[in-house]
Amino acid sequence: MSQLQSAAQASPPSMTAHPASPPGAERRGGGAMIAVLAFSGIVVAVMQTLLVPIVAQLPGLLSTSAANATWVMTATLLAGAVATPIMGRLGDLFGKRRMMLVSLALMVVGSLVAAVSSELGPVVVGRALQGFAMGAIPLGISIMRDELPPQKLGSAMGLMSSSIGIGGALGLPGAAFVAQHADWHALFYSSAALGVVSMLLTVLLVPESGVRAKGRFDILGALGLSAALVAFLLPITKGDQWGWGSPTTLGFFGAAAALFLLWGVLELRIKSPLVDLRTTVRRQVLLTNIASIMVGVSFYAMSLVLPQVMELPKATGYGLGQSLVVAGLVMAPMGIAMMLVSPLSARLQAARGPKTALMLGLAIIAVGYGTGLGMLGSLWQIGITVTVIGAGIGFAYSSLPALIIGAVPPSETGAANGLNALMRSIGTSVSSAVVGMVLAHMTTSLGKTAVPSLSGFRTAFVIATGAALAGLVLAAFLPGRRRAKAAAHASADAPAPSATDAPAHVATDAPAHTHAPAIEGDEIPAPSLRGRVLSDGRPVAGAAVTLIDAEGRQLAHSTSNDAGLYALDVSATGRLLLIGSAPGHRPGAAPLTLGDTPAEFDLELSDVGGLRGSVLDAATGAALPEATVVVADRHGEVAAAATTGPDGVYDLTGLPAGAYTLAVRADGHRPEAVQVEVAGDAPVQQDIALRAAAGVSGTVRDADGRPLGDVKVTLLDHNGNVVAASSTDPDGTYAISDVPEADYTLVASGYAPVTASVALPGTGLDPVDLELSHAAHGSRTAHSAHGSGSAHSAQGSGNVRSSGTARNQSESVGLYAEDAAEEVL
Repeated sequence: MSQLQSAAQASPPSMTAHPASPPGAERRGGGAMIAVLAFSGIVVAVMQTLLVPIVAQLPGLLSTSAANATWVMTATLLAGAVATPIMGRLGDLFGKRRMMLVSLALMVVGSLVAAVSSELGPVVVGRALQGFAMGAIPLGISIMRDELPPQKLGSAMGLMSSSIGIGGALGLPGAAFVAQHADWHALFYSSAALGVVSMLLTVLLVPESGVRAKGRFDILGALGLSAALVAFLLPITKGDQWGWGSPTTLGFFGAAAALFLLWGVLELRIKSPLVDLRTTVRRQVLLTNIASIMVGVSFYAMSLVLPQVMELPKATGYGLGQSLVVAGLVMAPMGIAMMLVSPLSARLQAARGPKTALMLGLAIIAVGYGTGLGMLGSLWQIGITVTVIGAGIGFAYSSLPALIIGAVPPSETGAANGLNALMRSIGTSVSSAVVGMVLAHMTTSLGKTAVPSLSGFRTAFVIATGAALAGLVLAAFLPGRRRAKAAAHASADAPAPSATDAPAHVATDAPAHTHAPAIEGDEIPAPSLRGRVLSDGRPVAGAAVTLIDAEGRQLAHSTSNDAGLYALDVSATGRLLLIGSAPGHRPGAAPLTLGDTPAEFDLELSDVGGLRGSVLDAATGAALPEATVVVADRHGEVAAAATTGPDGVYDLTGLPAGAYTLAVRADGHRPEAVQVEVAGDAPVQQDIALRAAAGVSGTVRDADGRPLGDVKVTLLDHNGNVVAASSTDPDGTYAISDVPEADYTLVASGYAPVTASVALPGTGLDPVDLELSHAAHGSRTAHSAHGSGSAHSAQGSGNVRSSGTARNQSESVGLYAEDAAEEVL
C-alpha cells in the first residue's frame, strides 16, 4: 500500500489518495488503527460508568443533598448529547483525528478537575468536560470509513459502534474493584491515565482523514441545538424529582419543542448547516435514527434492572444478595458477546446487508428480554440473559453505522454518525426515565425501606421487549439492499473500446492496491479487481466500469452499486487500462498494473458542467417538490429542464460553459428567474427561494345577502392600473390569484361600485367578501347582470366585509373607483 500512496501523490486526482496520513499510518491493513480506535471507544464508555459503584455514596462524599448529587451524572449526559453532533461536524470540517484528540483531551482535563476536589461544583464541571469525550465514538467510525479497505470496514465499524456497550460491561466491575479498595478520587485519576494513553496511541497509529466538508461551522445552529437538547433531556433526567406534571417539567418540554422548531427552520435556510436536515429525513437515515432510539431503550433497561436484582438482599424473596463486584462480573459477558458478534455481523451485512443485521439484532434482543422474564432466579440464568441480549445489541449496534454511511456522502459522515450516536443517547435517557419511574412506583417493603418489586423488574423487561419489537417494525421499512451486479467476461463478439478513446488527462500508471474490498453478496475468485468509483470524494452509483488490455480488447465489465463499489473478474496481468463513465460525469480512465493477487483501485470521475440546487419557500425555507426548473441560453432557447424531487432538489448536468437564465415556477408561488454562469468542470450550486403568490377570493352579495353572479371584480394597483380581473360565478364567488405581494384596490362593479383596500402578503388567497346595493347618483345609471339600477352614487352605497389580512373600507370611494370600474366594463 505504501507503493500505491507514493504513486497517488505523484499522479493527478483520478486516484483516491490520503495526503494527510502520517508516515507509519496503518493503511496496509489497519489492524493497529482499528485496535486504537476501539480502545478509545471503550475508554469513553468506562468514563461513563465510572461513578456507578459509588452513586449512592455521592451525597456523603460531596457533602450535598441527594438531589444535588444527581447533577454529577446529569452533567455528563447533557455534555455528551451536545458533543456528539457538534464534534462530528467539526471533524468533517477540520479533521476527524484532530477533533477526536480534542474530545479525549477534554476528558483528561475533566478527570483531573474532578480528581483534585471533593466539592460538588468542581466535580460537576469535571464530569461535564468528561462528557465531551462521547464525540470520539462517531468520529472513530468516520475515520474508519475514510481509511480502511472495504473488506475490513464492516467488522471495524461494528466493533467501534459496540465499544460503548463493551466498555460499560467490562468497566463496571473494574470501577467497583477500585472503589472498594482505594479512595474514590482514584477513579478519576484512572480515567485521566486511560485518556492520555488513548491520545498517545491515536497520535502514533491513527491517520488524519483527507476527506473534508466544505463550508463554515454553524455556530448559531450549534448553540440552538445545544439549548434544545438541554431543554429536552434535563426534564427527562429530573422528571422524578420535579414531578412529571409540574410546571417546571412541562415548561422545559415546551421550550424544547419551540427551540427544536426554530433550530430546524434555521438549518433549512443556511448554506452550511450543522446538520443537513434534508439528508436526515431520507427514509434510510430517518428510520435508522428512530430505530437507534429503540435500541438505546432496550440496551439500558438491562443495565438498570439486572444489577439491582443481583444486589438486593435475599430477604426480598427474589434478590440474590451479591456484591457490586460480583454483579459487574456477571454483566461482563454482555460486552464479550458484543465483541464476538461484531465480525459475524460484518459477514452477515456483506451477505445480506445491514438491514438484515439490524433486524436480527432486534429480534435477538426481544427474545432475550422475553425469556429473561422467567430467568431472574440465579446468577447463571442472569448470565445467559445478558449474553443473549448482548449478542443482539452487538448485531444492532454494528449495523447502525453501515446504514448511516450508506445514505450520506463521505464529507458528512462525522455529523451523521454523531447524530445517530445522539439518538442512541436519547434512547438510553428515555429508558432511564421510564424504567426508573416504573421501579419507583412498583415497590415492596423491606423493613422500613421500599425497594423495587419483582413485578416492577418484569414490567421493565416487558417495556424493553416492546421497544425492541417497535425497532424491528421500523427496520422492516428500511430500503432493501440493491446488489452491485458485476457482469461476467464480455462475449467474444462484444465491441472492444479502443485504448485511444480514453481521456489523456486522467491518470499516470500505478499499481493497484493489493487487498480487495468485500463486495456485498459477491464472491469473486482471485485474481480480481475491486474498488470504488468516486467523484469529489462521493461515491458514484451506476457507473459503467470497463477493463481493457493494451490492444484495446475488453477484459471485464461491471457497474458500481449505490456505495460506488465495483468488482471485476480479471484473469489477465500486466499493464491494463480501467475506464469509467457515468451520467453527469466526464469519462475517466486510469492505467494500472495488475499482478497475481486480488487488487483494489479507486477510479475518480470529474463532474461536468451544469446546475444543481434546491427550490425553497422563501418564507419558511421548506423544500418545494414538483417545481419546474428551466434553463435557457442567451438566445432564449431552452437548454435543459427538470422537476424537483420530494426534497426540492434539482440536478441539470451536461450544460456547456456559458451564461444562462434559470427560471423556476411552483404551484402557489411567484415564478423567479436569475442569471447564472455555468463553468465547464463542475456543476454550479444555485438555490432558488420562491415567494408564495398572493391572491384574494370571496363572495359578492346584495344587501339582502343573496349571491350575485357575473359581477366584475377588478384588482387595481396604487397607480390605478388593472392587475387582474375576474367575474363571479353563479354562487357569487370569485378568486384572483398569482399576483405579487402588494397593496391593492379591489373594485366590484355591476351595481354601484364598491372598493376595498387590501394588502396581500403573499400567503395564498386572502378572503374578502363584498356587498352591492342600489343607490342614486345624478342622472347616470349603471346596469348589472341582475337588472338596472339608479345612477351611481359618488359616495357609493356598497358595504365591504373582509377577513384574513384584507383591510375593510366602506367609506367614500370617489369617482376614481367608479371610472376605473367603467373602464373595465
